[in-house]
Amino acid sequence: MVVIVSLSFKTPLRKLILVILDRVKRGSGPVVVKTVAGTVAVVMLSSVYSMMLIKKRWMEDGNASQTDEILMAKNLLETTLMGGLLFHAYIIDKLHHYIKELRIRRKTMETAKKQGQGFEDAGGSGSDKDKVRALEEEIATLRARVKQLESH
Repeated sequence: MVVIVSLSFKTPLRKLILVILDRVKRGSGPVVVKTVAGTVAVVMLSSVYSMMLIKKRWMEDGNASQTDEILMAKNLLETTLMGGLLFHAYIIDKLHHYIKELRIRRKTMETAKKQGQGFEDAGGSGSDKDKVRALEEEIATLRARVKQLESH
């Protein structure tokens, strides 16, 4: 939960966590993480299956023994912990992905703004401005035609 909260808000810890996650996702890291997640998922499903068998035994017998109650509690605890672990790992992975994507988009926007400012600072030649005006007039004419066709 601390990692998720740290990724959610811009804190000094966020940069450190992002660097660590970037390094984990390089090389053989993703394969190891997927293998561990797959193993945890299989063990979790095994616990769920065991709980289903215990529940079935309870329905057939009509009462639960103390051993069955203890096994059920143990399996429920294991399943809850493994499910929570998988859920949090997935959330951390998605937050990391979205933060990286956001960084890329911001850099792209900054580059586009700088290029746009450079174009505006250059002022453009008079013929460029005339072309832009002509294109804007053509767009307005086409939009009017589209509205006219939609109304028929």
